[in-house]
Amino acid sequence: MSDRHAIAAEHVFDGQELRRDAAVIVEDGTIAAVVASAELPGALAVERLPDGIWLAPGFIDIQVNGGGDVLFNDTPTADGIRAIVRAHRRFGTTGLLPTLISDTREKMATAIAAVQAVIDREPGVLGIHLEGPFLSKGKPGVHAPGMLRRPEPADLALVTAPRKGATLVTLAPEEVPEGFVRDLAAAGVRVSLGHSMATYAQARAAMEQGLTGFTHLFNAMRPLGSRDPGPIAAALETRDAYYGLIVDGVHVDPAVLRLALRGAGHPILVTDAMPPVGGTRGGFVLYGHKISVREGRCERADGTLAGSALTMADAVRNCVRWLDVPLTDALRYASRNPAEFLGLGDRLGKLVPKSRADLVAFAPDGIEVQATWVAGRKQPR
Repeated sequence: MSDRHAIAAEHVFDGQELRRDAAVIVEDGTIAAVVASAELPGALAVERLPDGIWLAPGFIDIQVNGGGDVLFNDTPTADGIRAIVRAHRRFGTTGLLPTLISDTREKMATAIAAVQAVIDREPGVLGIHLEGPFLSKGKPGVHAPGMLRRPEPADLALVTAPRKGATLVTLAPEEVPEGFVRDLAAAGVRVSLGHSMATYAQARAAMEQGLTGFTHLFNAMRPLGSRDPGPIAAALETRDAYYGLIVDGVHVDPAVLRLALRGAGHPILVTDAMPPVGGTRGGFVLYGHKISVREGRCERADGTLAGSALTMADAVRNCVRWLDVPLTDALRYASRNPAEFLGLGDRLGKLVPKSRADLVAFAPDGIEVQATWVAGRKQPR
């Protein structure tokens, strides 16, 4: 017996256009149709959202280090992943990549295995993001320099092994062997530049080999210079590039972010979230260092930023308020763009027939999340 129901709202953003007085019909976890509310069949069970509430594709966060007081590096287990997913779901995130910060090959294997153990039972897990360890010691950020290294054949075999879900690797192209980016891309791995001192020429060469992403653009990479354009210029001038933006008012000044939105590529809102998101503790430990949260900043004692306490709902709100972006565009940056970057745009990031029924309901003024649905099932708050 099929599970068929509908969710109706005054405003439904389907990923492309905003519809008034519309409804999403869900059947067995998939979107069957988006119709005018007046056209709903009389016998269909309908959940009508309160006046003023918007319905949109669920948010997708491709860079989630932790949440719910759990750090993925410290708890690379199925239970740890579930705790992170629950914490972020409260803020509209219906799909995410647990993100492993630079660690040993053994920890990488453990983290990959944990994602594989949970991915069939937890549809909110879309794969894994390995942020490092193939990064530049000149731009480590909060990554432990002792963990950073060049990849070996065993690393390539581990990262490219067949598995369910998406695999995203952040690397510094100048720190990997010739052909490494091409081998990753040929295996279906999404490759992103980050924590890198790559020159413009090195960034372009990596893009020609299949690199399409830029991890937290502007942060922990060679800066944009008038005679040294670096990877930032390569990202912003390329139509098929996807670049993550941390819109928290801390990592990048809003004026710079407004310029980035004029680039030719595709912005993606990311949180780079740490354990305090959805948690109860005021800090956490990373690589043995205490990380404190002060006025929205996650930082080490020496002032080094250590991810963020940002939520996706915050990111969407900040994008509208600080960057003068229409709400519908901000929603695309949080849903359709990351889905397409991961190669999942045919079934995620849009409210269209045959897409998975991942939705978020929110009050538009402050992006206050009211409810989420994952694969058609309303999630506990």
